[in-house]
Amino acid sequence: MHEEQASVMSTELSRISIVTETYAPEVNGVAHTLATLVEGMRQRGIEVQVIRPRQHKADLGDQQTLTLPGLPIPGYPELKFGLPFYNRVKRAIAEFSPQAIYVATEGPLGWAACRAADKLKIGVVSGFHTNFHQYGKHYRLGLIENLGYRYMRWFHNNTAATLVPTQAQADELTEHGFERVGVLSRGVNSEQFSPAHRNPELRRQWGVSDDTPVLLYVGRIAAEKNLQLVVRTYEEIHNQDNSIKLVLVGDGPELEAIRQRHPDVICAGIQRGATLAEYYASGDLFLFPSLTDTFGNVVTEALASGLGVVSFDYAAAHEHTEDGISAMLAPFGDEQAFIRSALSLSERPNHLRQIRQNARAIAESISWDSIINDFLQHLHAAHSKVNQHGHTEASRSKGRISVPQSGSL
Repeated sequence: MHEEQASVMSTELSRISIVTETYAPEVNGVAHTLATLVEGMRQRGIEVQVIRPRQHKADLGDQQTLTLPGLPIPGYPELKFGLPFYNRVKRAIAEFSPQAIYVATEGPLGWAACRAADKLKIGVVSGFHTNFHQYGKHYRLGLIENLGYRYMRWFHNNTAATLVPTQAQADELTEHGFERVGVLSRGVNSEQFSPAHRNPELRRQWGVSDDTPVLLYVGRIAAEKNLQLVVRTYEEIHNQDNSIKLVLVGDGPELEAIRQRHPDVICAGIQRGATLAEYYASGDLFLFPSLTDTFGNVVTEALASGLGVVSFDYAAAHEHTEDGISAMLAPFGDEQAFIRSALSLSERPNHLRQIRQNARAIAESISWDSIINDFLQHLHAAHSKVNQHGHTEASRSKGRISVPQSGSL
């Protein structure tokens, strides 16, 4: 979009509401993406209201943020899903009077926001950020797994559009009956994440020389992220070269078991900001074993940091890289191929060097600025549709959104 178009859009959209179950400083891809979108809109002069669960007891929000009570998400005790406080959500939205609403998560809070938008005749765009329907098998949540696409499809088809990060995800959802699916990719800050932040002192703390490959994983240490494949990959490479190191950046329920099994693995915990950038840049191979992520912001951060990414051929890696040229991509779900790819890259330093250079070049072309402009286009379309037709998608749907209403909500 040209600067003139962005300027016109900014004057037409002056107030946007974001409804989400997770937000910064929580550490996950959804929170990071939303914080970046909000910052970008505010830089364009757009007022943004954020409605989300409280992250702790003292988290009371501010003039631009409404926080509501929530309950821990099963398997994710550090995150909460918002309860359907319909009356409070509706009142807050009505007072702010946004021209469009973005509902980023499909929980009860998002449900209440969609219902309120329907009553207030405000266009809603939804985001499909997380494959929660695939998480049931990891956390013994059979109900979630069984409902699967049925609930997700019903929820998203009650909105003006559903935004996903890749074309492959859009095609999959469309095949399963999702309507009005659009692609909103992800960007990366190539100044924040850069090979320039490589820290020799940090590598000395890890006990490695300049030419010893370091395997790096950044993300939640949890079953749904397929961390056991990271461990198996490390074991295979370590059998060939016992000087190699594995560094895990993040936290989660699988961390303690990995520590007990492999006390030699460096567990760095959650890192943020400049320190996180140093961890990325000080690694060599980045392992992304997930089979459930819709995108994987950590992949683009690793590319920007000049790492040799090893991933299954899907999500961010499929979208932005080419096998053997800018990353090593294994067929989806083929764990032996994943291990072979990592082993091959660790044994071929010249190939690794070339892939790292190509990865950095790709990342430098991925801009958040154009993505924020695309996001505003989707919101503007939802706003225009309501203005033209006088209704939301929810009010047209046979599966009209309704939520429990009581005096306490």
